[in-house]
Amino acid sequence: MPPAIDLPGVPAAARVVVAMSGGVDSSVAAALLARAGYEVVGITLQLYDHGEATGREGACCAGRDIRDARRVADHLGIPHYVLDFEERFRRAVIEDFAATYAAGRTPVPCVRCNERIKFRDMLEVARDLGAVALVTGHYARRVEGRHGPELHRAVDLHKDQSYFLFRTSREQLAFCHFPLGGLRKAETREIAAELGLPVAAKAESQDICFVPDGQHARLVTRLRPEAGKPGEILHADGRRLGRHRGIANYTVGQRRGLGVALGERLYVVAIDGGRHRILVGPRSATLSHAVSLEQVNWIGDGASRQPRSILAQHRYNTPAVPALLERGEGDVATVRFRSPESGVAPGQACVFYDGSRLLGGGWIAATGVVAGAEPAKPAVPA
Repeated sequence: MPPAIDLPGVPAAARVVVAMSGGVDSSVAAALLARAGYEVVGITLQLYDHGEATGREGACCAGRDIRDARRVADHLGIPHYVLDFEERFRRAVIEDFAATYAAGRTPVPCVRCNERIKFRDMLEVARDLGAVALVTGHYARRVEGRHGPELHRAVDLHKDQSYFLFRTSREQLAFCHFPLGGLRKAETREIAAELGLPVAAKAESQDICFVPDGQHARLVTRLRPEAGKPGEILHADGRRLGRHRGIANYTVGQRRGLGVALGERLYVVAIDGGRHRILVGPRSATLSHAVSLEQVNWIGDGASRQPRSILAQHRYNTPAVPALLERGEGDVATVRFRSPESGVAPGQACVFYDGSRLLGGGWIAATGVVAGAEPAKPAVPA
């Protein structure tokens, strides 16, 4: 029997908007709310050219996925609307993605999409439709705390997506709900099958939604040709080792595909976008003891300026580790890792937690490398 869903603070039978991507997660979220008696309205965003995307798999919010979302809505008997957000998505997410790579940084487009599209523009659409809540299929938990709603990790830590939600404001969180946060992915699929949803067996996309073939460098160099300009590869000790094929093909911490051989394993230590240089070195050269953050967003308690112990996560696919958080003036902060971390990349997000609760996060502006404690941006020899 599918679990009963109750949205805290949302009256029974109230109108709620569900962001339906055409995948199994958002489809189950919509189905559970419809079964619970809410007036569910499904919305799918078309985010890139429908003609190019038609029939393409693994690209959320385009082609087959739009059709799948409509099929699920028809199955549930709920209204479903497709909104053309292609131009907004191009400006807010795709252009930012390419510009970040061209600057020698590593972007996180899913954060930008949540921040600028789903929890800003789509939220306003939900309000315009008279909805009292926006619901998504994210694996995260909204917990009612003493001072209002809090954002926590999902029960299924392997699927937890709270990292991608760190830019959510407190006002947005008050309007948003994540009914799958208490489920494990296997349970979600079981519910989809039990309810006969047409996407129950649909495979997940493992790539960036607008780069389903995984060839992000091709997109970046088309939008920012300078990111495909060849340049020098230098060792951390200053030696010139060879030429690279464009900084769009590299990210900090990368080991494979460097095109140079020294008889030792080499890793990308830093990327100098201004001079189109790649700095490589041994793994020890990638270790960072601290990160400087900019544009920090506080969704939890961030009022105190006293250093505090946290768990810091500097990439989505790395575990959170013990660290010390020091808040600066304005929207900057410094995170000092208890033990050096490898592959910390400018442009990525560093998100901090108190246990399972997400306190906030910021964009990595610079890293403190272990050797000499100098920032890794720019750390390329002249």
